[in-house]
Amino acid sequence: MADKFGILAKFDTPADIMHAAEKVRDAGFKRWDVITPFPIHGMDGAMGLKRSWVPRFTIVGGTTGFITGMSMIFYTNAFDYKILIGGKPLFSPFFAFPVSYELTILFSAFASIIGMFILNKLPMHYHSALKADKVAEMSDDKFFLYIESEDPQFDDAKTRTFIEGLHPVEVSDMEK
Repeated sequence: MADKFGILAKFDTPADIMHAAEKVRDAGFKRWDVITPFPIHGMDGAMGLKRSWVPRFTIVGGTTGFITGMSMIFYTNAFDYKILIGGKPLFSPFFAFPVSYELTILFSAFASIIGMFILNKLPMHYHSALKADKVAEMSDDKFFLYIESEDPQFDDAKTRTFIEGLHPVEVSDMEK
């Protein structure tokens, strides 16, 4: 094998992969992941994943949208195109609210999507898991766990022994 991406282990049941993920998390590996055909409830806890940063992108986008809406209406009514009607003030936040509300939602949605793409490192045109012979099983009825060779704790022999201790059905190498 020219370049090794990591070691891949195959499991039969969601419970098996869940217990394996907990053991890999507890062993302190940093660059690893699981591939399952469907979401498994509690897997993020088993993997030790922290809360997503996407809501932070959303709140920044929403705040930016709200401020943009208010600023735009303030600028147009108070400076750019002044119209005095019946002695009313040139700017009122109540009249600017519908535009600000819409921009809040629009900017929040765009910030969430952009944040999700950035955090997930998308678009990802290639992943070594797609090169594995078992790629059809990954999306059908089997559960996989891999540890990347880039992991600071990765040692080929020790990591393989560790993974075999998780009692997988099969262990194989992943090419880059």
